[in-house]
Amino acid sequence: MAQGTIKKIVTDRGFGFIKTEKGDLFFHLSAVQETRFDQLYEGQAVEYEEGEGPKGPRAESVKPV
Repeated sequence: MAQGTIKKIVTDRGFGFIKTEKGDLFFHLSAVQETRFDQLYEGQAVEYEEGEGPKGPRAESVKPV
């Protein structure tokens, strides 16, 4: 699994962005595993799998490290 850090969380909209080596990657609250979306915070290290969504690349299976 790839690793990155939470760059931004938009709590009221249910999504965020992960800072990766390739740039920022979108993730939706439904992709979060092993914790709740509202427990994630900016700067937190996470691991994820890169997937493809309707609007382009996105993170899936997002888990805190």
